[in-house]
Amino acid sequence: MQESDPNKPVEPNNRLGRISKNAAFLMMMAVMLLFLMRAMGSPDQAVLELTYTEFNDHLNADRVDQVTFRDRAVTGEFRQPVREEGEDFARFRTRLPGEVGDQLLEDLIARGVVVSAEATERGLGTVLLGLLPWLLFIAFWIWIFRTMQGGGNRAFQFGKSQAKLISPDTPKVTFADVAGADEAKEELQEVIEFLKDPEKFSRLGGRLPKGVLLVGPPGTGKTLLARAVAGEAGRPFFQMSGSDFVEMFVGVGASRVRDLFEQGKAHAPCIIFVDEIDAVGRHRGAGLGGGHDEREQTLNALLVQMDGFESNEGVILLAATNRPDVLDPALLRPGRFDRQVVVDAPDVRGREGILRVHAKKIPLADDVELSLIARGTPGMSGADLENICNEAALLAARRDGERVSMNDFEQAKDKVMLGTERKSLVLTEDERRLTAYHEAGHAVLGLRIPGLDPVHKVTIVPRGRALGITASLPKEDRHSYRKEWMEGQLAMLFGGRVAEEMIFGPEAITTGAGNDIERATEMARRMVTSFGMSEVVGLVAIGNNEQEVFLGREIAQRRTVSEYTQRVVDEEVKRFLDAAHAKAHEVLNKNKDLIESIAQALLDRETLDRAQLEVLERGEELPPLPVESVEEEESLPLTKPAAEPEKAKPGLALPGGEGPLPGPAPGVVEGLGSEEL
Repeated sequence: MQESDPNKPVEPNNRLGRISKNAAFLMMMAVMLLFLMRAMGSPDQAVLELTYTEFNDHLNADRVDQVTFRDRAVTGEFRQPVREEGEDFARFRTRLPGEVGDQLLEDLIARGVVVSAEATERGLGTVLLGLLPWLLFIAFWIWIFRTMQGGGNRAFQFGKSQAKLISPDTPKVTFADVAGADEAKEELQEVIEFLKDPEKFSRLGGRLPKGVLLVGPPGTGKTLLARAVAGEAGRPFFQMSGSDFVEMFVGVGASRVRDLFEQGKAHAPCIIFVDEIDAVGRHRGAGLGGGHDEREQTLNALLVQMDGFESNEGVILLAATNRPDVLDPALLRPGRFDRQVVVDAPDVRGREGILRVHAKKIPLADDVELSLIARGTPGMSGADLENICNEAALLAARRDGERVSMNDFEQAKDKVMLGTERKSLVLTEDERRLTAYHEAGHAVLGLRIPGLDPVHKVTIVPRGRALGITASLPKEDRHSYRKEWMEGQLAMLFGGRVAEEMIFGPEAITTGAGNDIERATEMARRMVTSFGMSEVVGLVAIGNNEQEVFLGREIAQRRTVSEYTQRVVDEEVKRFLDAAHAKAHEVLNKNKDLIESIAQALLDRETLDRAQLEVLERGEELPPLPVESVEEEESLPLTKPAAEPEKAKPGLALPGGEGPLPGPAPGVVEGLGSEEL
C-alpha cells in the first residue's frame, strides 16, 4: 500500500468543481444570447407611438391606410408619412383601451382601411425569458447539492471537519522549547517514536496508543506540549478545538467527527489534536433535559471512531483538558485514551527551566539570578512565569533601560503576585493608620507562630483590589499541609481583626476583615468535612457538593447528611474559628511592642521586606531612609477624601492554587480591603 504524502492537504473534488463552473458559464451565455436576440428583433423603421385619441384623430382625418390587430395592440401604416417633431413616420403603434368593438371595425372598413389580425405567438426568446427564473432556481439547488457532495472548504460545508493541517512552513516548536514537564515529555516522546518506527514496538506485540489525554490546571503548557509534538513528529498533524464540532445545525458535530477521522486515515499514521475536549466529551445523561442532544451525538461519534467496530489504525488522538472530572467514563477507558499525562504546576527546577526558556529573548543584566526568582514563585504555572518575564521586559523598556535587571524582575513578580500598585488612590491618615495596624497584626502572627511560612513583604500601598497586603512565601514547595500549619494559618487570618480590636477598641472595628473571615470559615469547614481533622466528627467526608450542577449527579442523589451531623459540623467549625481567634489574641497581647514598631515603620516607609522585618523582630531600629526617598514621600499628598468603598475582597491565598486548600494565588497574600456593606 502506497503511503500518501503527509504534507499534501485534503483536496476537493475538482471534477465537480469544473462542472459547476461550466454550468454557470453556459447559463450566463444563454442570458446574453436572449438579450441579443431581443435587440436584433427590433424593427429598423421608426414607429410612432400614438394614444388611442391620437389614433382616432388620424382615422377621422383619413390618414390610416391599414391596421393589424394583435390582442389589444394595434400596428398600422399611414397613407402618407406623418411628420412629428421634425421626423417622418410611415408606421404607428397604439393600444386599445378595451376589446375591439363592432363600431370601430365598421368605421375602419367604411374608410377603406385594410384590417387584418394576427394570433399571439410566443417566440423562443419570450419562452426562455419566462423560464429563466425557474432555470436559475434549479441551477442554484444543483450547485448546492454538488457543493455539499464535493468536499473542500466552500460554502455550505457544515458537515466537513474544520481541522487545520499543520504545514511544514509553520514555525516549529520543539521539546527544547518546553521546560518543567519532563515526565510528560517522556510520555509524548514515546508516542513520537511509535509514529516514526511502529515496527520497533509491534514486533513484541505492542500497538500504537489510540489516544493520549493531557490533564492539568490552566497555564501549565498542555497546548504548548501538543505544538511541540507537532514539531517533533514529522507526521501530519491535524489541530482542532472541541468547540469547533458543534454548530447551530443538527448532526453537524457527528458529521465533523467522522470527516476528521476520514482525513486522519487518509494521512495515517498521523496525530489529531483536540484542544479543550471537555466541550464535547462531558458526561452523558447529565442535566435536567433529555439525553438526545447534539453534544451527546457528537460524543457518541467520537467514541465509535476511537474504538468502535471499525478500527482507525495509525490515527492517534491527542487531547487536552483542565476538567477531567466532567469527562464521560467511556471516553477515558483504555482503548480510547490509553494514557493520561498529567501536566502539573512545575517545581523549583521546572520553574527555573521555564524562566530560562522565556529569558532567551530578553537581554538580561549581570545581576539577574533566575534561580532566586524560581524559588520566590512557588505554585506558579508556566503562563504566570512567562507573564513575569514579559512584565519585567516592559518595566525595563519603560525606564529606557538597555537590559532587564533583577529589580525589574522583582517588581514584575510583585505586580503579578500581589497586583498593580494603585498610586492614584491616596488614603486619609486615619485609613493609613488602620491599614498599618491591620497588616502589622498579620505580620506579627506570621513571625511569632512556629511553622508558618516566612513573611516575604508587608505593604500598605494599595495593590490590585487591596488597600494593604501581607505576603508569605514558603521555603520549599508544599504538596500537603499539616493540621498545626492550618491552625496557625487560621490564627494569622484573624490577626488583622484582633489588631484592630486591641488598638482602636471593639467598637471601632471595620469591614476590612470580611474576606479574612470568609477564607478562615472555608478553611475550617474543609478541615472538618474533608480532611478529617476534627476529633468529634471523625474521619468522615461530609457534604461534598463541589460537583457541577450541569452534571446532574447531585439532583439524583438523596441527602446523606442528617440535621444532627450538620449541626455538629457547624459547632466544630465554630470551635476551630474561636480557637484561632483566641490564639491570635494571645500572641498579639504578648507582642504589642512589635505591633507598634511594625505599624510605625509601615506608616514611614509604606513597604517592609523580609530583612527589615527581621531587624524589627530583634528590637532594633531600621536605618534611616535615603534623603531622596524622604523628599519624594514628602512631596506626595498625605490626605485626601476617602475613596468610594469597593467590592474588593483581598485576602489570603494559600500556597499551591491547585492543592487541596482554596487560594487564588500562590504564596500567602493577605490585605485589608474596603468592602461595600
